[in-house]
Amino acid sequence: MFSDEKLSKREQKSNSFEFMPSAANFAHSEISFNDVPKAVAHLIRKVEKIETLLSAEQTVRPETEKWFNLDDLCKYHPDHPAKPTVYAWIGQRSIPYHKKGKKLMFLKSEIDSWLKEGRRKTAAEIQAEAEQFVNSNRKGGLR
Repeated sequence: MFSDEKLSKREQKSNSFEFMPSAANFAHSEISFNDVPKAVAHLIRKVEKIETLLSAEQTVRPETEKWFNLDDLCKYHPDHPAKPTVYAWIGQRSIPYHKKGKKLMFLKSEIDSWLKEGRRKTAAEIQAEAEQFVNSNRKGGLR
C-alpha cells in the first residue's frame, strides 16, 4: 500500500510531538489511531489553559464585588470609624449602603468610589474654577 519512504515519513510524524494539527485542522483531517494519544494530550492542554484563565478571572472578580457588613466596613475604612459614626453617615445618606430587612450591607466597589469622591480641592483649584466661572458667565460689560 504505502511505499517505504511514505511509511517512514508517516511514522516520523506520528512519533513526533511537534506535529499536531490546529483545532480547525482537526475537524477537517482524519485522525489515525496512532494520533489519538497526541490529540487527547493536545485537548488536555487546551482545557488546562481554559481552566487557568477562568480561575484567574474568578479570583479577580469577587474582590471588587465583595460585600461588607457594618463591622467589615469599619475595619476596611481607612479611618476605622466607630459604628455610631457609620450610622450617622447612613442617616445623612452620605455613604452608599444597601438594606436587606434590618441588615445593612455595603458593596466594596461603591465604598471605594465614595472614598475617592471625598477628595477636597486645593485653594488653587477652587480659585481657578471661580475665575473660569466668572469669565464664562459674563453678560455684557468689559471683556
